[in-house]
Order: sequence, then structure tokens, then C-alpha cells
Amino acid sequence: MVRVTALSSPFLLGFDDIERALDKVSKSAGDGYPPYNIERIAAAGGEPEKLRITLAVAGFARDQIEVTIEENQLTIRGRQQEDKTPEFLHRGIAARQFQRSFLLAEGMQVLGADLAQGMLSIDLARPQPERTVRKIQISTRD
Repeated sequence: MVRVTALSSPFLLGFDDIERALDKVSKSAGDGYPPYNIERIAAAGGEPEKLRITLAVAGFARDQIEVTIEENQLTIRGRQQEDKTPEFLHRGIAARQFQRSFLLAEGMQVLGADLAQGMLSIDLARPQPERTVRKIQISTRD
């Protein structure tokens, strides 16, 4: 059986990586925890446009959160150790682990991460690519 996708057009050459990325993203969509925002910060003062990912990670300490980048994939993991000492009459806040992944475009740079008041913010820069035009010489064959 032949698989036909939107990127299988004969005019879209070399976009195999994008198709694999879309497959990866659709498989990792899963759980909605923790909730997050993505905001665009306009370019200013000669600096490129930035993006900020903010995750609500209340109850997690800095040493319980790990932010990594591997092959253009930004992954945020949170691991809490369950405290067995308190005796709860009602337990509505669970010690829960999470993993949230974001696929980054080629050239995206992670500037840093900040944890304040239960919100983890990760800043990304999207540098503007240089616009180039290159003339291709045409050779003749006899």
C-alpha cells in the first residue's frame, strides 16, 4: 500500500524531514498536563523576534525539572517524589510526573529558562535567515 501525504507533491522536494516531524508531533500530542502558553515577543532594538513557552508547574522545585534539547526537539520533564510522611484526609494534589515536547525549527536557539511563582518560562530566538540569490550556470553538452 502506498501512503500519499500532503507533502508528496512533485514540487516539494526534500521535505521528508518535515513529514517525519509532523508524524512525531501528532504522536506526542497526548496529555494536556501541564498547561502551557506560547507567546510571540516582537523584534526590538536590533534583536530578532523571540518566542516564550510558559508552563504551569506549580509544586515543582527547580531540581525536579529538566529541560533538554536533542535533535531540534525541546523536552521538559518534571519528576516529583511522593512524600509519604503526611497523613492526608483528602488528597487532591497528586505528585505527578510529566513530559512535554516541542519540535523546534532549524536554527531556533534556546536562550534560557526561568522558574518563578510556579511558572517555567523558556525563551527562544528565531534569527532571520540571510536572503541569498545564487545564479546557477547552465552548461552545454554535445
